[in-house]
Amino acid sequence: MASFRSFLFEKGIKLSVERALRKGISERGMDEKRQMLDTVARKLAKLPKNCKVQKLEIEGLYAEWLSSENSSEEKVILYLHGGGYAFCSANTHRPLAASIGKAAGMKVLFPEYRLAPEHPFPAAVEDAVIVYRWLLRQGYDPANIIFAGDSAGGGLSVAATLVLRDQNEALPRAIVCLSPWVDLTSSGESYRKNKKIDPYLTVQGVKDAALMYSGHKTPLDHPLISPVFADLTGFPPLFIQAGNHEILQSDAELLAKKARQAGVEVTFKIWDKMWHVWQISGDRLPEARMAVNEIGTYLKKS
Repeated sequence: MASFRSFLFEKGIKLSVERALRKGISERGMDEKRQMLDTVARKLAKLPKNCKVQKLEIEGLYAEWLSSENSSEEKVILYLHGGGYAFCSANTHRPLAASIGKAAGMKVLFPEYRLAPEHPFPAAVEDAVIVYRWLLRQGYDPANIIFAGDSAGGGLSVAATLVLRDQNEALPRAIVCLSPWVDLTSSGESYRKNKKIDPYLTVQGVKDAALMYSGHKTPLDHPLISPVFADLTGFPPLFIQAGNHEILQSDAELLAKKARQAGVEVTFKIWDKMWHVWQISGDRLPEARMAVNEIGTYLKKS
């Protein structure tokens, strides 16, 4: 059963989104929208205590190492942030990625991949593959690398794995997807069923972001844009979390179904009354702490 705090939290998100829409945020430029998201995210969650942040550059991409006192030197999570392939950064998702790393006892490599509309598909996929290959060149064993991501980052984790598999390269040990955005055609039932209860996402907003990422050229059912249309045979184990108050619920369900049909080991849970990427709320939300701890437990055992 969802906590009373989550009930209040969800109502607060809905009111904030409605207020932003009334102020005309949808009409503002990309740079201003990105800055506003960064500002809001800084207030949402904090880095885990004693988290270390080390900045670096990987083939022209800004990136960060995130580590805690319990982080393994051999094991790493390659975290790909969400944001509709057009928004967000280390500023918005650093606390979430670091919390997952701490729960799992692993270091986190957090790259800032190129964003649409300036850099539409396949730029993000190319960048994710580049960073993974960089890890291999640093001597990391693929069996000690985890792909993880939320929303668009979850879809990107799956798409990058498709590229690696199709090129017969070594695959990561597992993939962790939080509210993954993997069907950019918006064809799932939850886009209709949950559109009035999702406090955060709108169907039209998701459709607009999909077209922006595709560059208005590539078909939205391309398997590297919408991995639910791909054959997932040969994939590493998948861990998926989603909520039943988000319009992307069907994305997660379809991904789990397609993976299982391909013989992939899948750990999948729908959280009651949770919204899109609630895990980012950090210690302010009991369900966020529990979800992150479940990820950590899974990665320690896998």
